[in-house]
Amino acid sequence: MTDAATPSAPPPWTPSSWRSKDAAQSVDYPHELDGKFKDALNKLKHLPPLVSSSEIERLRSQLADVANNKAFLLHGGDCAELFEYCNERAIEQRISLLLLSSLVIVFGGRTPCVRILRGAGQYAKPRSKPTEIIDGKEVLSFRGENVNGIGLDERVPDPDRLVQAYFHSAATINYIRALLDSGFADLHNPRSWKLSHVHNDELAKAFDNIVERLEDSLDFLKVVGGESGTLQKADIWTSHEGLMLDFEEALTRSYKDSDGNVHWYNTSAPFLWIGDRTRDIQGAHIEYFRGIRNPIGLKCGPSLDPDELVRLLDILDPDFEPGRVTLISRYGNHKVEECLPGHIKAVQSTRHRPVFCADIMHGNTFQASSGPYKTRHMADLCSELVKSWRIHRSLGSKLQGIHLEMTGDVDENGYSVTEIVGGSMERSEEDLPSRYLTFCDPRCSVEQTLDIAFLTADYLTAERTGGKKGSAILSHLTSREPSRGREANGK
Repeated sequence: MTDAATPSAPPPWTPSSWRSKDAAQSVDYPHELDGKFKDALNKLKHLPPLVSSSEIERLRSQLADVANNKAFLLHGGDCAELFEYCNERAIEQRISLLLLSSLVIVFGGRTPCVRILRGAGQYAKPRSKPTEIIDGKEVLSFRGENVNGIGLDERVPDPDRLVQAYFHSAATINYIRALLDSGFADLHNPRSWKLSHVHNDELAKAFDNIVERLEDSLDFLKVVGGESGTLQKADIWTSHEGLMLDFEEALTRSYKDSDGNVHWYNTSAPFLWIGDRTRDIQGAHIEYFRGIRNPIGLKCGPSLDPDELVRLLDILDPDFEPGRVTLISRYGNHKVEECLPGHIKAVQSTRHRPVFCADIMHGNTFQASSGPYKTRHMADLCSELVKSWRIHRSLGSKLQGIHLEMTGDVDENGYSVTEIVGGSMERSEEDLPSRYLTFCDPRCSVEQTLDIAFLTADYLTAERTGGKKGSAILSHLTSREPSRGREANGK
């Protein structure tokens, strides 16, 4: 192992030093709203933190375990949130799905699972163009609800939405904490996580088998006196893309540790990530992220040169801390074999110990041939996941996490969304209009998310036992022919 060239000492960092750099995806507010914008930022600076420094430190420790192959990362949630998702039912559905999926991974793969919700602040979205055409009319692009609204009469950026985003995030985080403190994640009651809306018999039976085996194990622990209070609770951390740096700076606070050292924390979420469109090594986002103590994610797409990845790690992780950076690869099924090996080898040439996490969603988006729907095919998602496992193993590395766009949303009859085709439910493009609810990128349904969780558990079992895939419950998912629809840009 050889170290990369030692970079020169960076200039002093402050929460506002990013302002000396070019900020991609910045929002242009109308000049007449300059005063309103300053008032919003000033208000945010004086509001309480959304998360504490101790919570951030706990996640740092857990992600270090992931980087050291002692745990597995499950990072999932909405492409972009709406303020209306901040309600009891929607939050419970999302937390239930995250818990259900992690239980499959934990019990099937025999490994602890670090759960990070892509939510409670995921209100901004990058766009490739400032305007879009809707019904033949050119309008400002929808940038997420902390910038503007979906309605055509709400497209002017409004600084008040930054404050609204804070309070919707606060309410969501507060309810998640209340759920977890009240025993919502109690492993003694996994059947209470509402599996009744899974309408695939094979999938439901596979999960029931896990639950039955778990209950037997818990009964045994109770008999021998080995039951622990940790079985009643689980950590669920929140995250979002750190896109709007004005907002992030306003929620950046300094705290002293027990030795008197001062650290800066972004208190809007324990975990934030840098998008594929904003990881310019000379840009404002890299400058901001290098100074915060939060563990951070870095999206890695096909355009990222391996040498540039090393330079980015040198900037973001100068002290070589395991788990400080999570590399979230987003290549697409058709490019993963071309791109992933170079990135793994680049990291192996350094002392950096990032978490390797596969985003199997964003490189696999295409335009459905049957209508105006962006979609993904489960065969593409699962194929990219399997290829990632195999590439890591062939290079003496290990895939340590998955990143999903998923939703636990179900209607009053218990039916989940129809935004991605394929999977154990065998959704077709003709099914898309029935419950296509996303206003951004297509998300895995409950059943499709569990499909991927079982596939992940199979490969973790294989790694643990040194054998082939464990139960092969979902072998048909990767053997199906991937879709060949028209490619569309994922966000």
